[in-house]
Parts: sequence; structure tokens; C-alpha cells
Amino acid sequence: MINGSTKVIGVIGDPVEHTASPTMHNAAIQDLGIDYVYVAFRVRGDELSKAIEGMRALGMVGMNVTVPHKKSVMQYLDVISPEAKAIGAVNTIVNNNGKLIGHNTDAYGFDKSIYLEGRLAKLPSAVVLLGAGGAARSILYALLQRPEVERIHIINRTVKKSEALANEMDKKGRVYLGPLSEGEWDSVELLINSTSVGLFPDVASSPLRNDSIIRPDMLVVDIIYKPLKTQLMIKAEEYGATAINGLGMLVWQGARAFELWTGNQPSVEIMTSAILRNLEQ
Repeated sequence: MINGSTKVIGVIGDPVEHTASPTMHNAAIQDLGIDYVYVAFRVRGDELSKAIEGMRALGMVGMNVTVPHKKSVMQYLDVISPEAKAIGAVNTIVNNNGKLIGHNTDAYGFDKSIYLEGRLAKLPSAVVLLGAGGAARSILYALLQRPEVERIHIINRTVKKSEALANEMDKKGRVYLGPLSEGEWDSVELLINSTSVGLFPDVASSPLRNDSIIRPDMLVVDIIYKPLKTQLMIKAEEYGATAINGLGMLVWQGARAFELWTGNQPSVEIMTSAILRNLEQ
């Protein structure tokens, strides 16, 4: 029951109507029985600074930030966490008594998902990352934190974009650009799709031109979760590989943000179930 003491959390983006975050977070709030509510706000780019000042003025305890504001919102915050600064994007804001602190929980979400769902004891030495957009930044950051990862091959339609990402984030020469030779593919044990190819309604598309590079000993991660099983995942399973979607990354990044806002650890199972019900509808 919302009342005069209910603490407000939200998400801003444009568009924002499609977001599953209110479903996920309100389910966790209800499960814990705490006096919070999570709502979505559509905010245009030219209104972003006003929205952030509104958050401060209204005493909102926290906010998620989604596209297209993850980078531009940083200029309006008081403090940027080291992780968010390194990634160059903020997806979570915490209001600490009027001081707005920007965090990025996407890398954490990717890390938790790949270890728990991918059942990896450690990451492999050679990884292929498809895409060089916003999601790729967080994933690349997470990969670069792991010393066992020796080579990260970024394959992207726009070479300049992948070059800029590599130059900005790779300080030790571990990122390689462009297509791989057949011999190089033989050592790749982790393939990650961070593009939107295969996202609903484009469910028949795959980001791979040649599926035969997939091997049974490979883990294939598609950060898309709508549909829950993309064309890339279907092909991966046909070749005997393990395939996981982006639902775990979404839930774990949300769980970390929830903890930052409320000090409570939410039930990941409750959050996941809520999103699955939402997707079914």
C-alpha cells in the first residue's frame, strides 16, 4: 500500500514503455514487504537535466537509467563510481542525502550470469564479442577484469566504433578487431552476442553468418531475452554447445541496483519469475 512515507525508485529512458524493470523490482519489494515503489518515466534527451534535478528535489532514493541516457546522464551527477567511470556509462543512480552517485551494475550482472548459468569455474583464454555498442562496453569491462582472458576479439559492422571502444578500454593489448581465421576460431570457447540482431520481432535473424564455427565445447551467450531462445541459441544447441540468454544478466544487474538503493538483498528467483510472467503475457 502506497502512503506518505513510501520511498520512490524509478527508471528513465526514451522509450521506456517496454521495460520489465517495474515488474521485476516491485515483485522484489512486495516479497520483502518494504515501503518502496518502482515506476517508469519517459524522459526526452532535452529534459534529462530537469529529470535529474527533479529526482533530487523529490527525494527519490534511486533511479535506473536506460537508453539513450546512460552516457549523457553522467554530467548531471555528483559522483561517478570507478566502475561506471571506466565503462563510461551509468545505469543506476543512488541518492545519498541529496548527493547523486552514479553506478554501473551491468558488468556485475554479466559476471554473475555467466558464472552461475554458464557454469564456468573461470573464463576461457579466448573470447569473441559481437557488437561494440552500449552493452558491449559493460561486457568488455567485465572480461578485462579477468586475467585469465588473454584475447578478446570484437567483431562489429562499424570498424571505427570497435576501434574506439578498444582504444578507450584496452590498456594491455588484449583486444583484437575484425574477423578471425579458422585457426583462431578453434581456440574460442566463449561467444557473446551484445547486438540486437535476433531481438523480437526479428526472431529469425542471427548475428553469425557462419554457424559452423560453433563447437560443443563452446559457451554461447546472447544478451537478448526476448525471445528467451534466439536463433543464435537454437543453432548453438544444434551444434551441441551450451547457450544462455540475457535474462540472468538483466536480473542480476537489477538485484545489485536494488541492494544499493534499499540495503536489502532481493530474491533473484522472485525477480526472474516476475519477468517470465511478464514475457508470457
